[in-house]
Amino acid sequence: MFRDVSSCNTYNYGDALYWDARYVQEAESFDWYQRYSSLRPFVRRYIPTSSRVLMVGCGNALMSEDMVKDGYEKIMNIDISSVAIDIMRRKYKHFPQLNYMEMDVRDMSFFPDKSFDGVIDKGTLDSLMCGSDAPISSARMLGEVSRLLKPGGIYMLITYGDPKVRMPHLTGSIYNWKIALYIIPRPDFEKPAGGSSNSHLEPVSITGTGILPADFVLEDPDSHFIYERTISEPTGEKPVKQAFRVPFVEVDSGL
Repeated sequence: MFRDVSSCNTYNYGDALYWDARYVQEAESFDWYQRYSSLRPFVRRYIPTSSRVLMVGCGNALMSEDMVKDGYEKIMNIDISSVAIDIMRRKYKHFPQLNYMEMDVRDMSFFPDKSFDGVIDKGTLDSLMCGSDAPISSARMLGEVSRLLKPGGIYMLITYGDPKVRMPHLTGSIYNWKIALYIIPRPDFEKPAGGSSNSHLEPVSITGTGILPADFVLEDPDSHFIYERTISEPTGEKPVKQAFRVPFVEVDSGL
């Protein structure tokens, strides 16, 4: 299992103090990677509007507001930054569909097992993957996500991480997971004339080790990847907290 340093810098993205300082300076709303308008086809396909949704690492993004305007009724938003949570609580105090709590995704023990129908993650796992303890942190987070999802629940991961660096983390569970992968270009990407005819709304076949089809053309070299993981509890096994095993750690230099 690797630490992903391909898009990391020297900041400690797993540290609440870093995010508190950032949100003090950058209080205006900001959506990482994609806006809801681009993600809507995938969200609506997998997560019904009546679902109880957990938005991990919500920050000061507009996505939860946009989802409420699209009919979603129950969204719990959590973030490690008390500054971000205070900002969002004040901003959305008149939105009964939205709740906000300060919480670390590596320990969501406040919530009982099988609390949510869907978990949406737009950049939170990526932040943990930049830390020196990336395999441990990601295992704890994904174990908690597994614990909190109801059977048939969806974990939707929107990430810059290509399958080779994300699939080893997403397949290491005691649960039977079904994974669908979608690849979409950045919002500002301009498709060249005569470019690929790939449909962004169709899943891309993938192996368990993250190998894409040999003939697949990545339209945008800096595309974003959407992983849809459906959970089904295997017969005879009970879910446990932090179910992911922590493997031997290797560091990928990104070279």
